[in-house]
Amino acid sequence: MWPVGPLAVALTLWAYAVRTTHVTELDDFGLVSAVHPAYWAGLAVLAAGFWFTVRRPDRADAWGLAYVLGLLVMQRATQALVYPTPLHAWAWKHDAVVGHLLTDGGLRTGAELGDMAVYDQWPGFFAAQAAVVRLAGVENTLTLMSWWPLLSSVLVLAPLVLIHRTFTQDRRLIWTGVWLFCVGNWVGQDYFSPQSLALTLHLAVLALVLRRFPGAEHRGSRQAVWTTVLVTLMVPVVLSHQLTPVVLIVSLGVLALTRRHRDGVPFLAAVALFAAWNLTASLPFLSAALPEMLASVGDIGANVETGYGTTPTGAGAVTASWAARALSATVVALAVLGALRRPELRRQARPLLLLTGVPPLLIAANGYGSEMIFRVLMFMLPGAAFFAAAALLPRSGGTRGAVPPPTPARWLWLPLPVVLAVTLAFVPSYAGKDRLSYFPPAEAALVGDLVESAPDGSLVAAANRNYPQAYGDYWRLDHYWFLEEDPAKVERILSRPARTLALDMKDVAEPGRAYLLFTEGQRADAEMNGRLTGAEWRRVEKSVATSAYFRRVAHNRAGTVYELDVRAVAVEEDAR
Repeated sequence: MWPVGPLAVALTLWAYAVRTTHVTELDDFGLVSAVHPAYWAGLAVLAAGFWFTVRRPDRADAWGLAYVLGLLVMQRATQALVYPTPLHAWAWKHDAVVGHLLTDGGLRTGAELGDMAVYDQWPGFFAAQAAVVRLAGVENTLTLMSWWPLLSSVLVLAPLVLIHRTFTQDRRLIWTGVWLFCVGNWVGQDYFSPQSLALTLHLAVLALVLRRFPGAEHRGSRQAVWTTVLVTLMVPVVLSHQLTPVVLIVSLGVLALTRRHRDGVPFLAAVALFAAWNLTASLPFLSAALPEMLASVGDIGANVETGYGTTPTGAGAVTASWAARALSATVVALAVLGALRRPELRRQARPLLLLTGVPPLLIAANGYGSEMIFRVLMFMLPGAAFFAAAALLPRSGGTRGAVPPPTPARWLWLPLPVVLAVTLAFVPSYAGKDRLSYFPPAEAALVGDLVESAPDGSLVAAANRNYPQAYGDYWRLDHYWFLEEDPAKVERILSRPARTLALDMKDVAEPGRAYLLFTEGQRADAEMNGRLTGAEWRRVEKSVATSAYFRRVAHNRAGTVYELDVRAVAVEEDAR
């Protein structure tokens, strides 16, 4: 029972750190510098305790699971407890989509919603969350949003363990692989999004195929039941996300070509579901996007390009970016090493090795809004973590068979620094940019009051979309983000901010009004992603504040709302 000790100490230190951490003023290092030092000590104790516990191949699976759950609590529950509002502007956007479904009670077309209609063409995740809101009797998904990273990370454990267990009985390898998956999964797919659910279902489909579809020659009477389960898992993936079904189809196609899993039923089922949905419900979006999608095929340089306004600036943002790169590079390098030094495992887990090689092919297909490289890392991680774990463990006992012998002493101490390093590196990679991901209650209240009070047809303009409810009531309000214009247009705005913005915003029909919103979240994004310097931001704010075109209608410590005086703009145009 000695493994209880490190686990209890780690969680005690974590609980103390959470109680004594204050996030009133976040600097450019986000939670890294804000969290109490006890958090780092607890994380180190947890990682060391896990490694010394998992070294015993006869240790019960419950210990590996307990330590992994402790890791997820320390990783994902910390933000939910220390931040009073949910993180990430994209999560707030998805709450707005759920709100749209609850308000309208149905789906709408591109002619009615514009670019936001794409969410109505893949509504699976949002419809499910709308049902949850109705059943729970709450107004929105904000509480669920805060805890979703922990929930989605726990849900992914079951299919991940099943996949790893398909290729080895060595508990050391299984749980070390799961641990490396958790610490390497910094990309942020676990936030409140269709991708988080789709990834779990994607892995569940692969686990089912690997374990229950060994090949056509082994097909039995129960195969119809497993096929039904398979289709049931695939349907919400196809209805919820654009990219995951593509990865799933390619993965199942690769498995169907192997001797062990030469069964075309899963592949054909995925293709049929994907085609049925894309030729009906999502056809309007695909028809419009297809030319651009075809043009990006083979353009690897453009597909991995991050784009304008996404270059980290400042010590905190740069440190977080390099920590994330180093973490991913370490896991991938360990995976290559593990595959090379373990030929017996390479043969036994060849399907998993092939599945790990599928995601990089996506880079040649599309840029996915400058996010493809992150999605590739995410889809590679389940297999990469398995082979990375093999690099940290002795060669004997990596495949099916009897219980392996105890870990030799050198394999106990040498990998420990690596386990500690990658575990600690997760924190800056995942939470190092919380300054631009966190919106304090004052900011959420300011924007919420604006969205609630703005008349139908109003325009809400802002520097960028990094603030809560950036898509608030998008079915009745228009939104405009001036820093997302082309660089030449941004330069014109910076040269004469108030006048240029007033001219851009003036064409709002009655009874709508035009509002200009400045918040700390926008400023953090502009500064940390290289869009504006602090001096440029202050110049824009001062120009608007002293202009005759705008009048201040709301203000608190997190931001300011201005309303455009359309008559003042008309008077100047008449004078000209």
